[in-house]
Amino acid sequence: MENLLSPVILFFVLGGLAAFARSDLTIPEPLSKTLSLYLMAAIGLKGGILVSANGFTTELVLAGAAGLILSCLIPLLAFVVLKSWGRLDVTNSAAVAAHYGSVSVVTFITGNQILTDQGLPPAGYMIAVLALMETPAIIVGLMLARRGESVGPQPGEELMRETLLNGSVVLLTGSFVIGLIIGKDGFAPIAPVFETGFTGLLCLFLLDMGLLAARRLRNARSLTLRLSVLAIAFPVFNGLIGCALGTVFGLDTGSTTALALLAASASYIAVPAAMRMALPKADAGLYLAMSLAITFPFNIIIGIPLFTSVSKFMVQLWS
Repeated sequence: MENLLSPVILFFVLGGLAAFARSDLTIPEPLSKTLSLYLMAAIGLKGGILVSANGFTTELVLAGAAGLILSCLIPLLAFVVLKSWGRLDVTNSAAVAAHYGSVSVVTFITGNQILTDQGLPPAGYMIAVLALMETPAIIVGLMLARRGESVGPQPGEELMRETLLNGSVVLLTGSFVIGLIIGKDGFAPIAPVFETGFTGLLCLFLLDMGLLAARRLRNARSLTLRLSVLAIAFPVFNGLIGCALGTVFGLDTGSTTALALLAASASYIAVPAAMRMALPKADAGLYLAMSLAITFPFNIIIGIPLFTSVSKFMVQLWS
């Protein structure tokens, strides 16, 4: 209930309700992009500063290893399920699987803020884990697509550039490095911008995401009942795997929950950009409807409290 009554969640719900009611409420696109850049820079800086204060630890290495395992394993499992039970062709199965193997930055940022408010802040190095999990799923997805069908001529160098130099990857990683360099003292002069106003601007961004998700769901054409079920089953199953790995690797409750959210989330920024270039025959409306219109709201409203509770129970049980 505390999660559901959080301002960031309520603003997301407001956006969704407004879109379903066909309100003309909108967030101007330039403002939406500015908010997105701000949030990624802020979370990257905070992560770098925390790692700078605590140093590179064994937990960081273990969390990174867990993230890479999840990013490679999840698309393989999702591909099999999508192709068999979901009844998708090879190309669409691979494209959707890549989305679920990668991560949603906004889900991570929202979960990070809620966990911090509850006194369970994830370790700063989790932003590095997020960056590590962006790309491997794309590579696995393309390998799966090539196994079954011809995906056309591939400008490999251009695709790698699109993937590795994607704006969200560059900004998150770069901000993390800047945080490492400047440390807590260097952050103090800019703290009023990147810390004081963070929650308020996150509320506005989640309002926009609620509008976008609801409108995408309302206009979905190729989304079947089976695929809708999978768009909820995937985050639950993947998130529970994340909880288990985080617990076994000795992460604290907040970091275990963050790892679960990364595993449960589905990309709707970096991966769609790569898939449009690499798999032009894949149905963009389908993988965006699943990842953005169903999985994202599920994780924001239900996934965060669910994985927090499971992580608390598993960490206490393991210890």
